[in-house]
Amino acid sequence: MLLTRFTGLKALADFLNQHPEERHVALLLSDKEIDITSDSLRRMSDLAAASGAYLLFSNYDEILEDGSLEHHPVITYQLGSVRDDFDFGPLVVIDTEIAAKGCSMLIERDSNMDGGWYALRLYIALQGIDRIVNVPEFLYRIRRIDHRKSGEKQHDYVNPARRDYQIEREKDFLHYLKQLNAKVGERKSISPDECITAGVMASIVIPVRNRVRTILDAVNSALSQKADFDYNVIVVDNQSTDGTSEALSTINDSRLIVIAVPENENLGIGGCWNKAIESEHCGRFAVQLDSDDLYSSPDTLSTIINKFYEEGCAMVVGSYTLTDFSLNPIGPGLIDHREWTDENGPDNALRINGFGAPRAFFTPVARKFLFPDVSYGEDYAMCLAVSGEYKVGRIYDSLYCCRRWEGNSDADLSVGQVNAHNFYKDFVRSMEMRRRISQP
Repeated sequence: MLLTRFTGLKALADFLNQHPEERHVALLLSDKEIDITSDSLRRMSDLAAASGAYLLFSNYDEILEDGSLEHHPVITYQLGSVRDDFDFGPLVVIDTEIAAKGCSMLIERDSNMDGGWYALRLYIALQGIDRIVNVPEFLYRIRRIDHRKSGEKQHDYVNPARRDYQIEREKDFLHYLKQLNAKVGERKSISPDECITAGVMASIVIPVRNRVRTILDAVNSALSQKADFDYNVIVVDNQSTDGTSEALSTINDSRLIVIAVPENENLGIGGCWNKAIESEHCGRFAVQLDSDDLYSSPDTLSTIINKFYEEGCAMVVGSYTLTDFSLNPIGPGLIDHREWTDENGPDNALRINGFGAPRAFFTPVARKFLFPDVSYGEDYAMCLAVSGEYKVGRIYDSLYCCRRWEGNSDADLSVGQVNAHNFYKDFVRSMEMRRRISQP
């Protein structure tokens, strides 16, 4: 099996056409130096032939700065594995005939900043997801060059400096969804005044577990909102043991509702959200605030609620600024998800790994779907479900300070934990795509 480096669709097409006798070709997707033996290449070739793979990829090892090795497993490809940063590793094996046909079809399209790789692998997926094969063996080595922690990489996909790249990937993805017949249909508006609730217009929802260092900042930020309507703050205390519960008890404000999760319940963040929105205390709108973050202004809540009435939307998503613990802005700064448009937003949201913050929901719609009871991706799952059926309002001004610090649950995850998160979000995307495909 021959090995070549991917430098673009045209160069790959020329290479494949020069070697039609090769059933499969190994393709390097980066300019990293790779350490792979002839035995490993033969193993990949044999497995590709045995499985009939159109695209095959494997686990690999990373060479660290001190020369030691660390396993880097990858995850299985599924229908919802449509992130442009899906981790195949830097080496894949492709079916020569299928890839050549894909290159021929795509070569005239504008896919320049990644050479067309994203468009090509979506084309391969259209030929059969079951022909994209993950080998659970560590078959080669690569030197690690990105030593950032997981929390420092988390927002790469919405870095404003890469906006042109994202626009290209959006075009590729929307074409893919059209081929699958998975584009979202017409979406519904809501009539906010038809909702009868406990008596308040809005509830700020804060799930918390062991955030004694930050919970009072968050609650005080919520209670400091200026509004010409009644609102409350619902904190769902998920069995905190570090003094968080005691800290909450020091706040003397009738607008604060603390729901203590019973010891016999083992809830994720999604389950805590469900406790809040199904509570008799929940208002007409439920507005998110994480337990270690702050609203950027006392007008945030009013701005969000006004958007519901202006557009008749069932969900509102704002923008946020990344800061350090002391609220000093850090890169990439404002995260405003400009990839969203009224026309393409609900579709393109399947490609993007998040919706933005703060998120707010028309409570009857949130109760209709409910959150999955997990502690990662629960908000993404809810947002996908709502956006597939209802209108969504977006606010591009910064409403929220998202504090990045060592206490964040995603600050320093292992490869295995990152994989588990990504696999779950891919699953959520898969389910939503199947639902949209099945719609008449």
